Amino acid sequence: MVLRGGNSAVRLSKKERQKKLTQALEEDPFLTDEQMARLCQVSIQTIRLDRMELGIPELRERMKHMAEKNFDRVRSLSPKEIIGEVVDLQLDHSGISILEITEEHVFERNGIARGHYIFAQANSLAIGLVDSEIALTANAQIRFVRPVYLSEKCVAYAKVLDNENSSRTKIEVKIKVNNELVFHGIFDVYRALETRVAKEES
Repeated sequence: MVLRGGNSAVRLSKKERQKKLTQALEEDPFLTDEQMARLCQVSIQTIRLDRMELGIPELRERMKHMAEKNFDRVRSLSPKEIIGEVVDLQLDHSGISILEITEEHVFERNGIARGHYIFAQANSLAIGLVDSEIALTANAQIRFVRPVYLSEKCVAYAKVLDNENSSRTKIEVKIKVNNELVFHGIFDVYRALETRVAKEES
């Protein structure tokens, strides 16, 4: 890594660079190799070699590991019903999911993601956040801030705003691409009481 000061340039040693890399991933575990290369001002190949030496898997493997660790907490949805990969989940509190936009998500003509995929990522994360066997969206106030394009990575952040009502949970979801807000929504999620579910099953 090179730090510039005036007309001089100071190149960080390999040890210093790897320390910087580790700290950056602790702050944001979803950094891509390309982003880390720009951060450290080195080649992508150098970053990959650093990761191998440090025992840090590539982004996809990190996401997969975090998703497997967190998904068994989801009660209201099955794996196929979650849009994106859940990488962090604290029931009735907060959650994070990631959706990489591929060709199946976009319009062929302009490469812009279809809105219902962005909404579905936010909606499924909001529902998955609710600690109940049955959770359904009762109402949603949403705003698309800017278009999302092919190959962009959507990171959805959800947090519970109000959980005092016994049958409703209000959840805010923000979706960002490279820390830029692209979607904002407030979801009013209905949750069935456990006793009510038990009566219906009997």
